[in-house]
Amino acid sequence: MQLHQLQRVHKNKKARQVGRGGTRGKTAGRGTKGQKARAGHKMRPEMRDIIKRLPKLRGRGKNSNKSINLKAVVVNLARLEVVFKAGETVSPKTLLSQKVISLTKGKTPSVKILATGELTKKLTIENCAVSGAAREKITKLGGEVNLVTHPQSVKTAVASK
Repeated sequence: MQLHQLQRVHKNKKARQVGRGGTRGKTAGRGTKGQKARAGHKMRPEMRDIIKRLPKLRGRGKNSNKSINLKAVVVNLARLEVVFKAGETVSPKTLLSQKVISLTKGKTPSVKILATGELTKKLTIENCAVSGAAREKITKLGGEVNLVTHPQSVKTAVASK
């Protein structure tokens, strides 16, 4: 081995640059001045302000646009034609007993009758919201549509008269 063949075991350390030419010189990556530049700086996290306001933001949170009222279950005239006989009364309870509709959240749902399909029987409709076209078809055959008792569809029943 000769002097010109000698090699280091560890590579030469890179000279650390200080100041403006260095990687972590002058402001050490903290920007300039102010609370954030100081050692031990404690800034209030933005999320904390949001969390503190949450209890006072009453309402339904992310579901605020969702209606409180349950949507009415839709039943078509064609289904009533198959299930009921002439002269029978159609109400949410009778629809439940005939298994045309099912309980929603353990309660009898509100029902809306639509005019899809044909009706050939005289039926009495009670406690159900009825579309205008369905009302015409039912009354044309001599049937009755009695005013509903639940508040959501009272508005629609009164508005349709």
